[in-house]
Amino acid sequence: MPSSTFRYTSSDGAQITAYRWDPEGEPRAVIQVTHGMGEHAQRYDYVARALNDAGFTVYAQDHRGHGASADPDALGNLGQGSWPALVDDIGLLSAHARADHPGLPLILLGHSMGSFAVQQYLLDHSADVDGVVLTGTAAIDVLEPALDLSQPLDLAMFNAPFQPARTDFDWLSRDEATVDAYVADPYCGFGIDPDSARLMFLGARRVADPAAVAAMPPDLPVYIAVGEADPVNGGQALLTPLTGRYAAAGLTDVTVRVYPAARHEILNETNRDDVIDDLVSWIDRVVAGL
Repeated sequence: MPSSTFRYTSSDGAQITAYRWDPEGEPRAVIQVTHGMGEHAQRYDYVARALNDAGFTVYAQDHRGHGASADPDALGNLGQGSWPALVDDIGLLSAHARADHPGLPLILLGHSMGSFAVQQYLLDHSADVDGVVLTGTAAIDVLEPALDLSQPLDLAMFNAPFQPARTDFDWLSRDEATVDAYVADPYCGFGIDPDSARLMFLGARRVADPAAVAAMPPDLPVYIAVGEADPVNGGQALLTPLTGRYAAAGLTDVTVRVYPAARHEILNETNRDDVIDDLVSWIDRVVAGL
């Protein structure tokens, strides 16, 4: 369980619930987790506690329309501020974390939809962070033409490569217990409202703008970790454009890890401990270099 729970008010008046996990001693850095679509921050308790063991304080929030920040009768509805406010909420939580821990390095960790929000956030705020981790990620603007954005996003569509499937969410992980817990969780498994989805993809187009990406500090450390069998990146077909953009923009410290046979949620995969160990090693290297 988190060490503490708190709320803050977003730019459009939405109440956002956030969490903090603390290590036993003085932290060496702050890791801020930005979760994915159709899930919530407390699914990262295992990851947060592992990061605590490595000496890091962890912050995360339930996005608008998700978890304890949502109206249970309107899950996936991002509300008045919609997708742009969700992206801005990253900075509001970062400000809270920096106020609590002045002078400590801050590293953003975005998974799936959270990684898309982080990609967009960095275009204007990359100078405010000391490192970035993107998991279950892709260049989603390349995916846009294949989707009908007039309809709610159906996460079960990613299950197509795994037919015949045990559940609609086998694409998440090879760990059946993880998938079963997700299916049983009433705060998991939904998409976001169509208007917000359109705005998410609209914002993603800017990530393809070379000038916008080139404005990021060239020495910003970026760690990209995905599963080889993750349908969100389409067999790396949607990952290569993202890494290529960062290379073309002159980013000099980009690390890419592809885990063989792993699916979408590499932090919940059967080899999760190895994935987290690799993540901690990368964070240690970044923190030591600051």
